[in-house]
Amino acid sequence: MSTKLFIKYMVSLRCKLMVKEELKKLGLHYVIVELGIIEVLENITNQQRVQLKRNLSKSGLELMDNKKSILIEKIRNVIIEMIHYTDELPKVNYSDFISKKIGYDYTYLANIFSEVKGITIQQFIIIHKIERVKELLIYDELNLTEISHKLHYSSVAHLSNQFKKVTGLTPTFYKQLKEKRKQNLEDL
Repeated sequence: MSTKLFIKYMVSLRCKLMVKEELKKLGLHYVIVELGIIEVLENITNQQRVQLKRNLSKSGLELMDNKKSILIEKIRNVIIEMIHYTDELPKVNYSDFISKKIGYDYTYLANIFSEVKGITIQQFIIIHKIERVKELLIYDELNLTEISHKLHYSSVAHLSNQFKKVTGLTPTFYKQLKEKRKQNLEDL
């Protein structure tokens, strides 16, 4: 019988590799190591759980026990994966996508998320979409129209307004700042 565990702050490939290494040290065999969730083949003992929790915390990761925290982390991971690690955002409403992915009613998820995090799921999505826009602007592979299309904005104006509301800067000005900073570093 396998054991599922949930890990907070697990947001990158590097985190996945660290978790795999920690499981290996404890003699545990993993079936799944994804963002925020691992599944091991064995029933994990209390001693192994305590040791894993201790080892993960040294790397800034947290093994979670609380059901609400686990649900919040699942929501976070679905949103982060959806925005940062997939090439195409889902065509359906985010609420439907998140609800289907996690298996709970969206209103229930939204209420718990807001209660615990102090912001709405929608605000969390916007923050991450703007972070993704920043990344794409810096990589300079796509223009603003392509970025707005990729992230399902209704228009470039909508993206620009949301970007300015969150960062205080226009996307164009943000990109110019990055280019100036890069140029200044090269001049040193």
